[in-house]
Amino acid sequence: MTTPSTERALRLTVLVGESDGWHHRPVYTEIVHRAHAAGLAGASVFRGIEGFGASSMIHTQRLLSLSEDLPVAVVIVDTEEKVRAFLPLIKELTGAGPVVLDACELVRWGEAEEAR
Repeated sequence: MTTPSTERALRLTVLVGESDGWHHRPVYTEIVHRAHAAGLAGASVFRGIEGFGASSMIHTQRLLSLSEDLPVAVVIVDTEEKVRAFLPLIKELTGAGPVVLDACELVRWGEAEEAR
């Protein structure tokens, strides 16, 4: 078994509403496409099942109170340099929504390690 290698990285999490739009396109889709165009390692979008934000209104997917504006998190992990360079490219998309940066370690196993 190969010992994994690790490297320092930065995780960017952008929290938006599912119904937030940018030029007839969901904001989360626009962020993913901009991340791809910027050459970032990858981006994932996670749909929340319940949450609230600055409005203090709770959005939920429970049957009796279906919401069309559930919380969505776009998560991107790459080198600190690449993530910080990407921030200005999404400033106009995030509005007052939270953007979170977390230091993390990227673990590479076996083939992924050799592909570098």
